[in-house]
Amino acid sequence: MTDISFPTEVVTKSLLRLIRVPGVDRQVALITLDNGFDHKKPNTFGPGGLASLSEAIDAALAAEPAFIAITGKPYVFCVGADLTGVPLLENHAQALELGRLGHRVFARLRDSTIPTFAFINGAAMGGGLELALHCHYRTLSSGAAALALPEVSLGLVPGWGGTQLLPNLIGPANAATVIIQNPLTQNRMLKPKQAAEMGIADLLLEPADFLERSLAWAAGVVGGSITVERPEVDRDSWDGVLYFAKAMLDKRLHGAVPSANRALELIGVAKGASFAEGTALEDQALADLIFSDELRSGLYAFDLVQRRAKKPVGAPSPVHAKDVTKVGVVGAGLMASQLALLFARRLQVPVVMTDLDSDRVEKGVAYVHAEIDKAVGKGRMDAGTAAKVRALVTGSVDRSVFADADFVIEAVFEELSVKKQVWAELEKIVSPDAVLATNTSSLSVTEMAADLEHPERVVGFHFFNPVAVLPLLEIIRGEQTSDAALATAFAVGKQLRKSCVLVKDAPAFVANRVLVRFLSEIQSAIDAGTPLAVADSAIDPLGLPMRPLALLQLVGPAIAYHVTETLHAAFPDRFPLSANLKALADARLPLLVDDEINPEVTALLTVGDAPLSADQVRQKVLDGLAQEIRTLLDDGVVAEAQDVDLCMILGAGWPFHLGGITPYLDRTGTSESVTGRRFLPKGTASLA
Repeated sequence: MTDISFPTEVVTKSLLRLIRVPGVDRQVALITLDNGFDHKKPNTFGPGGLASLSEAIDAALAAEPAFIAITGKPYVFCVGADLTGVPLLENHAQALELGRLGHRVFARLRDSTIPTFAFINGAAMGGGLELALHCHYRTLSSGAAALALPEVSLGLVPGWGGTQLLPNLIGPANAATVIIQNPLTQNRMLKPKQAAEMGIADLLLEPADFLERSLAWAAGVVGGSITVERPEVDRDSWDGVLYFAKAMLDKRLHGAVPSANRALELIGVAKGASFAEGTALEDQALADLIFSDELRSGLYAFDLVQRRAKKPVGAPSPVHAKDVTKVGVVGAGLMASQLALLFARRLQVPVVMTDLDSDRVEKGVAYVHAEIDKAVGKGRMDAGTAAKVRALVTGSVDRSVFADADFVIEAVFEELSVKKQVWAELEKIVSPDAVLATNTSSLSVTEMAADLEHPERVVGFHFFNPVAVLPLLEIIRGEQTSDAALATAFAVGKQLRKSCVLVKDAPAFVANRVLVRFLSEIQSAIDAGTPLAVADSAIDPLGLPMRPLALLQLVGPAIAYHVTETLHAAFPDRFPLSANLKALADARLPLLVDDEINPEVTALLTVGDAPLSADQVRQKVLDGLAQEIRTLLDDGVVAEAQDVDLCMILGAGWPFHLGGITPYLDRTGTSESVTGRRFLPKGTASLA
């Protein structure tokens, strides 16, 4: 056996209690996972934690209890392996042993002749959920905040039995959703009700008396008064499901995420292989993937999202922030209405929208009410909360309603003169210390505030659409923005549960600037004569969430051209204006029809006679990204390359396996080729 240890490990202790439970004549062994910290530092398993669990199982078995149950500390069951120790593994043999160690310990629960139960009282992810799957029975709290097998998003596979146990419990289609689709869809979590309906848990209970009722239910199962029935898994359709899933993976990722293909192969193995055979292949896959650049990038991205995003670099002290007791929203269109709902729901303060006429205002308020009703219908909001939020959102055509607002945000037409006029009118109405926020996606915050009596209170507050889904909030400091206004903006952003990044006032800021440079390079290749299909598929090896034409269609050619105009005015050499993009904006044609390129679009274009190959297009795009990101950093638009990656992950949905983008540019040599240096130190998000 290869000895492994994680010097950085915060050991999760497995604390055994022998207790009496009515309905059984012997003691019950209850093991509680607890690392000694509150819920902000969840339980994880490294070698030390696995050893502690094994010792607790030894003691539990020796007591010959009526049953063995495992639960977690308050709000947390276990969120899986201790990822901080993974980069410390020195060789393939150690990685292989880590997989085998987890399998050996967890298998003791699966193979036990004494009934075993998992009482999933809180967050259960990765190896934590796999631990529960090894138990014979599972109860689940409806208050569990996060349930998932997220390993594929990081560049790994569930390596402690998940790929073998889950498909045989809930079927290959549902297993592929949990193991592959959800991690690759912004790391989507299962709700407790979903998990129970899938069959991951045998019983869903309310959190208030979860442990007591779980123990009573387990006693009933052991005593024979309760029978647990599980539907038979359809094995006839297994191969067909995997064939379809593989086709979807190839279409979406084009082989760019090795962990996704390995996970799908392992789900296939689970159909007929013995558990020992399947888990041995899991060990091998885990060991192979641990020494991959994709995993290092995934761990880097995970650290950005979990740590850096929660402590924005450069943000002023929150002591400077003012309390916000009322919010004003200028505009009542779709974006403004989404903002009104978000502010009311998260801040729980009055929110008032205004617009040019009563029809627009009424439509905006109606949108908010309809979204609240949808949330209630889907069980995401209770009736009492819905009534309160509904009452908080009002509308008016008279902007004097903003007189007592502490925070006013505009979401009007993206034209500098229009926005300046809005602020000039509002400055006469609002209090002198009210913070004025603009949701501009590309215009100068400094210029917007230039003619105001108090320009220091204007701040950029750039959301990403859809507002309720994308977590990024770029907070832009104008040249005269005060610490108080900035601190208030960050405090509000935190209350809105957004991940905030401090950005210097610069054209199109960060995410949009990088995306527009990306699209501009594609557009210039098309303008030169590259066939649309070649240009559109050239970036497939990166495994981005959508191809360029789909992204352009989502953004809208008109908006893309408008933002390009802003960037062209500032950087004409790097952002040329495309007559073809303007033609697409004017024509308002769908770029794609049933996921295929619209022939009318091809006919509309006027192109040159210097087409590029797919490889040339891809390198042209990567070179452009490297140049633009280096310019952003040299100009101090954000503090470090990590902030660019955070913006691309959270604002554009760029994948963890790229680490956002700069680790990929580094490991392909593009950074040094274009700019003469790397963005990140060697080994930060790659093996070398």
